[in-house]
Amino acid sequence: MPKFFVGQICGTQVQITGTNARHIGLSLQMCVGDSLVVSADWTDYQCQIRQIAPECVDLDVIAAIEDTAEPSIVLTLYQALQKTDKFVQIVQKAVELGAARIVPMQTQRCVSRPSKADFAKKLQRLQRIAESAAKQSGRSAIPEVAPLYTLQEVCDELASSDHALLLYEGGGKHFSEFSLESRGTVVVLVGSEGGFSPEEAVQITQSGAVPVWLGKRILRCETAPLAAIAVVMHRTGNL
Repeated sequence: MPKFFVGQICGTQVQITGTNARHIGLSLQMCVGDSLVVSADWTDYQCQIRQIAPECVDLDVIAAIEDTAEPSIVLTLYQALQKTDKFVQIVQKAVELGAARIVPMQTQRCVSRPSKADFAKKLQRLQRIAESAAKQSGRSAIPEVAPLYTLQEVCDELASSDHALLLYEGGGKHFSEFSLESRGTVVVLVGSEGGFSPEEAVQITQSGAVPVWLGKRILRCETAPLAAIAVVMHRTGNL
């Protein structure tokens, strides 16, 4: 059944406009009486088309649907910037695997070094990619792609998480040594093509993160975050 995201649902009626409305009427060729799913505030709703026009579709909310796709944990990926194509892939796959938030950060060894203003110009496209991945994977909300962070801004947020895991090629604990609860917040921090510098690793660990590693094989920077998210989801019963 087709799924669409809206900001919120008030009462028993909802309206979809713009591109999504055109997609419903023209691409999907849906009609009055057809059913679809609308997601808002991390909840799915079964809806029925009451009225349809090229730029506006009016729906009646039939019932809330039990969500089975959203993880029981809230996972944030702090990812050092990479070349645009690699970062796009990470956003897409992290959303599919269950990440709730993706935070790009600038670190010492990043090859790509846009200013915050320049990166802000890319956010709309990255958010669209996150939305498409959320639809494809049956998510009930669109994960946020945050503006560009400095490492200090990242460290300032770590204390609010239940678990902060630093993927560090310099060594650390095995994932099997952690006791990860099936509820709560988990943070995963991943470096760029050159990883984190020793000084950055110290700064991050002093802010509360625990170094972990994924084994003896060297993973590409676009592979490591996805492997880590998959392991965390498995360890918390979400995969």
